[in-house]
Amino acid sequence: MIITKAGRRMFPAMRVKISGLDPHQQYYIAMDIVPVDNKRYRYVYHSSKWMVAGNADSPVPPRVYIHPDSPASGETWMRQVISFDKLKLTNNELDDQGHIILHSMHKYQPRVHVIRKDCGDDLSPIKPVPSGEGVKAFSFPETVFTTVTAYQNQQITRLKIDRNPFAKGFRDSGRNRNSPACPSENPVSRLKNYADELGVAFVLCPEGRWQKERGRSWTAAHPRTKGPLGRALQK
Repeated sequence: MIITKAGRRMFPAMRVKISGLDPHQQYYIAMDIVPVDNKRYRYVYHSSKWMVAGNADSPVPPRVYIHPDSPASGETWMRQVISFDKLKLTNNELDDQGHIILHSMHKYQPRVHVIRKDCGDDLSPIKPVPSGEGVKAFSFPETVFTTVTAYQNQQITRLKIDRNPFAKGFRDSGRNRNSPACPSENPVSRLKNYADELGVAFVLCPEGRWQKERGRSWTAAHPRTKGPLGRALQK
């Protein structure tokens, strides 16, 4: 699952159908995302497997996505498919946009919470979901995912580009070039992703060179790049 500093929509999005609610009672529907374990992972390319790389990073501030239709009656929730397609993920621990904050290269489990309105007084996007009677949490093992700042597998890249409604630009680009579109093949995107992973900021200067805001300027190699940036990178 891709995460970025600016925030990226979760794709595939979670969609659930709920039954058994009181049709006349008001409910909040919310989602949080919790770590599966206390490990950090890395992707081993030659074996195409995820391996444990060490202990997990320090916990991030708690975030809860409250469905924008909340609160609504049980009847309203039960007659529709509840989608969390507007939920965004970020690895920016200083995020002030209300996105769900996660660490890269960690495994996470989404949880859907059904909260009776009279039990939701303490519900907040920046606090853990309240517990107790009137609050139910649901999770599904098949929704566990690993966070990355760049896709580690080209088949996953292709699948997500083909299926993601927000990836139209990549699909059009691929058709125009008569070759598969892959965001990780773009050197600018790749360097931005590496910057996100390292937690530092980079800017692209007019002449095509990268400048690191914390320290001296530098360039990185990407032999397929053409133009001013390519010439700078191949020096």
